[in-house]
Amino acid sequence: MNDTQKVAIVTGASRGIGRAVAARLAREGFAVAVNYASNQAEAAKVVEEIENTGGKAIAVQADVSKTADVARLFDETEKAFGGVDVLVNNAGIMAIKPIVEFDDETFDRIFAINVRGTFNTMKQGAKRIRRGGRIINFSTSVTPLTLPGYAPYSASKAAVEVLTTHLTKELRGRNVAVNTVAPGPVATELFLDGKTPEQVDRLAKLNPFERLGQPDDIANVVAFLAGPDGVWVNGQTLRANGGMV
Repeated sequence: MNDTQKVAIVTGASRGIGRAVAARLAREGFAVAVNYASNQAEAAKVVEEIENTGGKAIAVQADVSKTADVARLFDETEKAFGGVDVLVNNAGIMAIKPIVEFDDETFDRIFAINVRGTFNTMKQGAKRIRRGGRIINFSTSVTPLTLPGYAPYSASKAAVEVLTTHLTKELRGRNVAVNTVAPGPVATELFLDGKTPEQVDRLAKLNPFERLGQPDDIANVVAFLAGPDGVWVNGQTLRANGGMV
């Protein structure tokens, strides 16, 4: 990718999968911009953990649904580290309820963060990621299962998969690969919030390993796509779900 140190932006990196991805990429030698929306204290802890193991990181507040915030996220990363090689679009929200019960505000927020947020960062990435870089978006393996209550969330992630395939073609000649990772159920605060133990157990057993994924399981897939071994994977959705679907 570059002779100098590689640089990654990870959105929504103050907790959960994003936190694991930021830590893993730091171990792979990346300088990391740890993006967060509101949890400054947790983002600072991620930076501290990376620095304590000899890595380089900064925390950058930005609401990915806001165009100006995303431009500033890239500006601050470039100012700190000289450029951007990898963008990981992890920031996202989820709400589960039947379509008939879904309120407009929640629907709009899901699409603002999951779709518009991904679009905003992809747009900046398409302009500013260095030659040979990577854009790694996040979808969900729930989409093909059509589980009741997940419709707006699944629809937002289906849109991300479509954006991914289009941008792949638009970046022809840049040697920038664009892919999507689609996890199954992962033991994060986002997933566990509002679910009963019975619901969690049922979802965990959808895959043949009969367990929830762990954030590090997903971080491993991202590290593969971001690293030299992932160079020939482009325009794909990798369903990291233990064989659930």
